[in-house]
Formats: sequence, structure tokens, C-alpha cells
Amino acid sequence: MLVKVKSGANSGLEMIGVDVEVNVASRGLPSFDIVGLPDKAVAESRERVKTAIQSSKMEFPNKKITVNLAPADFPKEGSCYDLPIAAAIISAEQGCPIPEKSLFFGELSLDGSLRHTKGTFLLTLFAKESGLNNVFVPKDSAAEASIIRGINVYPIESLKQLFRFFEGKEAVEPAIYQKEDLSDTPPEFDMAEILGQEQAKRAMEIAAAGSHNILLVGSPGTGKTMLARALPGILPPLNEEEALEVTKIYSAAGQIPPGGSLIRIPPFRTPHHTASSVGLIGGGTRPHPGEISLAHRGVLFLDEFNEFPRLALEALRQPLEDGCLTIARSKERVRYPARFMLVASANPCPCGYLNHPKKQCLCSSRQVRKYQKRISGPLLDRIDLHIDIPPVDVRELSENQKASEFLEQSDVIRQRVIKARQIQYQRFLGDNIFTNSEMKNPHIKKYCKLPKEAEQVLQQASIKFQLSARAYLKMIKIARTIADLEGTPEIGVSHIAEALQYRPKTDKNE
Repeated sequence: MLVKVKSGANSGLEMIGVDVEVNVASRGLPSFDIVGLPDKAVAESRERVKTAIQSSKMEFPNKKITVNLAPADFPKEGSCYDLPIAAAIISAEQGCPIPEKSLFFGELSLDGSLRHTKGTFLLTLFAKESGLNNVFVPKDSAAEASIIRGINVYPIESLKQLFRFFEGKEAVEPAIYQKEDLSDTPPEFDMAEILGQEQAKRAMEIAAAGSHNILLVGSPGTGKTMLARALPGILPPLNEEEALEVTKIYSAAGQIPPGGSLIRIPPFRTPHHTASSVGLIGGGTRPHPGEISLAHRGVLFLDEFNEFPRLALEALRQPLEDGCLTIARSKERVRYPARFMLVASANPCPCGYLNHPKKQCLCSSRQVRKYQKRISGPLLDRIDLHIDIPPVDVRELSENQKASEFLEQSDVIRQRVIKARQIQYQRFLGDNIFTNSEMKNPHIKKYCKLPKEAEQVLQQASIKFQLSARAYLKMIKIARTIADLEGTPEIGVSHIAEALQYRPKTDKNE
């Protein structure tokens, strides 16, 4: 008897329909074969499915069983085909009808229960696009799958429950999406905990409001890492479109935990400086998303920026400019979004004390130049805000400690950032962008008209600092963000002047 069940295979951020065809033949020696380019995990489904069916007190057919995963020329990987294979085998053996227009997806345990399986959000999205009505997934993955409205997502705990439901002996209610409450999610650090560094805090606020890239340079212990880790506390939650984009990436990467649902908090990724270019950018034999894609619509924090491999850093140049990247392999080509905010921190020299007011730098001029040249000019040119973090004097630190209760908390700064983001969201309706940093030349021409005085100041500064065309336009974007934080519709001289403060003192652009 031949039974066909629908499932899906992941390719980048998309799902491809897979027909699981199971033939249980009464003739021939007993066997269990899976064809259709299965990988090792799919091939091992034979043992999981057989044991799970027997553990569920159902009879496993002692016959010749052939499973074909069509299309047969597309590689299949993972454990997600356990459920559709088991469903088709039991249907063929017991004559139990399977509902039409249904998708099955999930990994089986040996006791017949279902385990959390990555990619269920993408599967439900595919089901809606394909006109299918029902999706059967593990209970721990149902919250992720139920994000898509208009599809019946059935949370299944075990094989036994599934077939009791098909026989009408047990009711299984479709999962209902429940929006998470984010009000009780505290940040790791509060801005009020950072003593001194008021200019750096202001720069972080501007970066958060416009999603601008920022580089923090300073001696050890000046608060660079703490500033970066306080950034999530002033970022607004993702809007609906951004949240769906991020959830697609995390679903494909298997980064959504059991019971997890729509990702509404901006990602904050902190790879170690020993990360390879593939780990940072993505790739592999079967392409997978890297850290820059997992940081989409959020923050990529690169601590000890100069210590990252040169090849990995240079690979950031194109994604920083385009907001996406295409990974091409001989048999597959996938496109991943990578619209992230880069936050980098670095020491000024190998010992870290160059230009320190009290500690002597032990590095030679050659060592300093070599260390600083690890970051190329084109990469520096793609960073909007450059901040020097000075050491805080002990006496000033003591005074600030006493007055810390009067410092601005992250919640206060966050409200200003949210208002600025709302202004940008309304401004760019229909333009398919969300923040000022994403503006291209037509957007700048349309939304960033400079008065004559402001334009003169910017032109004089560009000549003095030898700004590249990219840096010139970045100054306008930053000024637009500063004006949005003030709620001012027009960019003024003061906004341009403040934006220019965040250029490096010695421009290293190439």
C-alpha cells in the first residue's frame, strides 16, 4: 500500500515542499529503506521510527518498507522527517485516514514522544503560501509555529495521541499565538550604573535612535564593554515586520528554544575575537546563517575589535553597506539579511595605554601603527560614530558614585529613542526601510534637506577632515537622527556640528 504525506525541507530562509512517499509491500523480504538523498540524520530515522511505533503499543509492519523523499534530487537533512514517515507507515498498516491539506514535521524520541524541532515557523509560513490548512508539529514547537495566523497548528505530544486524534478518540485543540509580555525583561546593565562618560552615553543614544554603527576606543577599564552591554536597555522592541524577519532567521538556525515564539527583543550577538569568517558571516557545505545574520535588526558587538582575524573583519564590508549577503556554493545559493548595528570596542595600542594621562605606553610607534592598521580604512569609513573613551579620575568616580541616583536611567533614554524611532517609522512608510542609517541617496535628498548655513558648515568640515563621499552622507544621516531625538523637523547647524564631533580626530580613510 502506498501513502503520501507532505512535509518540508529547509533551504536558507525558505521551505521547499517534500512529499514523503511510503510503500508497505506484502511481497519481498522485510526491510526498511529511505531514498531521496537523505543525510545521516534522516537515514537514522529508521531506528527512531521503528522503536517509537513499538513503544507506542502499535504494531510495526514486518514487511518491505520503502520511503522516498521527493524531490529526490534535493538533499534532505535533519530529524524532522520522523513524524511524517511514522504517520505514513501507521496509516498504511492500519488504514487510518490522514487529513487532507496537512503538513507533518517533527523528531521522534524512542518512547514515541515528539521533541522540539527547528524550522517550524518556516514550515507554517510555507503552509500558508501553499494553501494548506493543517500543520502537525511537536508541542514544544507549537508556539513558534502558531505565529502565522490562518493555519491550524496542532501541538502533538506523542504518536499515540496523534492517531487517537485521527480516529476521533481524542481532541487536540489548535495552538493559539500568545503575545509575550516584555515589561519584566531587565537589561544586563543600566546606563545609570556607568559613572562619567557622558559624551559616550550620548553617542550610544544617537546610535540606538538611528541604528548607526559605533566604534569605542579607549584604555582598559574605561567602560567600553559596559557601555556596549548597556545598549540593549535603551533599544526599542522590534516592530511586527522586523520581528518576523528575525524569527525566520532564528527558526532556520534552530536558535528558538522549546516553547519560544515571536522574537520581539532586538538580538544582541557577542562573538569571541577568535571567530572564523564562516562563523561570523555564515556559510559551510550547507550554508547556514552566521553571527551577522543572527544580529539582523539588532546589535553585533565585537569586543577587542583589533584582535579579530583580518579576513573576518574585511568580510563585514559588503554586508555593512548592503544589509544582506549571498552565500554561493556549487550546489546551493542562499541569501541572508544582515541589517545590523555594529558596536565595536578597541584599545588604542597593544598595551592599551597610548595617550593615557597617567600611565605610560610601552609600545613603539611601529607597533602602534601595525596594531591600528589591523582595521582597514574602508571598514572604518563604514562606521558612523567614533568615540574616544577617556579614563575616569578616581576623585571624579567617587563624586559620581555619590550622585549616581541622579543619573539618567536606561528607561528614560529608551523613551527618547522610541520616540525618535517612531518618527523614522512614519517618515519611511512605503520605502521598505525603518531607520535613518538605512537611507540611500534618494532618501537623503528627499528627507534631509539642509539649510544654507548647515550645508556650509558641513562642506567646510569635509574639506578640513578630508571626508569621503560616504562619510559626508553619514554626517547628514547622524544629524537627521539628532534632530529626530529633539523632535525637530529640520536639520540645523547644531545638529551638523554635533555629528562632526563623532568623526575620528585623525581620519584614516583610504
